[in-house]
Amino acid sequence: MTLTSKLSKAASAAIILSGLFGAASAFAGECPAGKMGTDVTKPGPMTPANVTDTVISTIDLKAYGSAGHQLRMRRLVVQPGGIVPWHSHAERPANILVVSGAITEYRSTCATPITHAEGEVTAESGNLAHWWKNNTNKPTVLISADVLPPSKSADGMM
Repeated sequence: MTLTSKLSKAASAAIILSGLFGAASAFAGECPAGKMGTDVTKPGPMTPANVTDTVISTIDLKAYGSAGHQLRMRRLVVQPGGIVPWHSHAERPANILVVSGAITEYRSTCATPITHAEGEVTAESGNLAHWWKNNTNKPTVLISADVLPPSKSADGMM
């Protein structure tokens, strides 16, 4: 067996194992039954606080039939008490991975706060507006992957 085929098998195994072990909690932070609605949470803070937002990669989606759109990946570090301000996902779908720590989300579509723990992913799209707060005593690290519409720039937008 060649080194290349060994690496390929190892990579395949890692992907399969991460899917098996990560799937159980991947979408655990959901709105509880009976608490969903439209605009059931009012807008929160409008400015970021104690959060660093670093763009780590962008891809122009023109070659994929979406002229003007960008696929953007960011690393956010939210300090204790830090806030990711109120924003909408009507034009900007995103997936957020909690790399470490925990964070509380206040969604327009959920009457109660939702806590997202390490390893969880949350999908953000459609008629959703929300804000996040780190209510813990440790920094929380998030990876955000979103699709920016033509009217938005890759920098300076939560």
